[in-house]
Amino acid sequence: MSDEEHHFESKADAGASKTYPQQAGTIRKNGYIVIKNRPCKVVEVSTSKTGKHGHAKCHFVAIDIFTAKKLEDIVPSSHNCDVPHVNRTDYQLIDISEDGFVSLLTDSGDTKDDLKLPTDESLLKQIKDGFAEGKDLVVSVMSAMGEEQICALKDIGPK
Repeated sequence: MSDEEHHFESKADAGASKTYPQQAGTIRKNGYIVIKNRPCKVVEVSTSKTGKHGHAKCHFVAIDIFTAKKLEDIVPSSHNCDVPHVNRTDYQLIDISEDGFVSLLTDSGDTKDDLKLPTDESLLKQIKDGFAEGKDLVVSVMSAMGEEQICALKDIGPK
């Protein structure tokens, strides 16, 4: 054996994949699915019967979890579909900058400054109004497939 040391350039994040395979026939309403490379929440599933020689097919109607666009897909029920790893994390809101970015406090005490305010008008108004009133706000951030977005807001009382 050689005594050389090997150095590897690592560009992966611990080998964690952005999606995992799941059989199309087992994906249910309110589950998640990847359609056209977008993470979506399933709002409707219908399964057609098999033809003379064919497979049963699943017809998915889903809504993109970040853009709220409706997407559809038809997949044979025996085939695998990609399902995104979806995480929700709560952060405390510290500040809103003039350029539309928010400053959030993580559980470890660090700040997270790379998130923009949500595009949803009512949520945006709730965040801005609550922050202007000096309330302690906790925002829920949904992340999937390398994207993150504020999706909900909780008021934990005055500062």
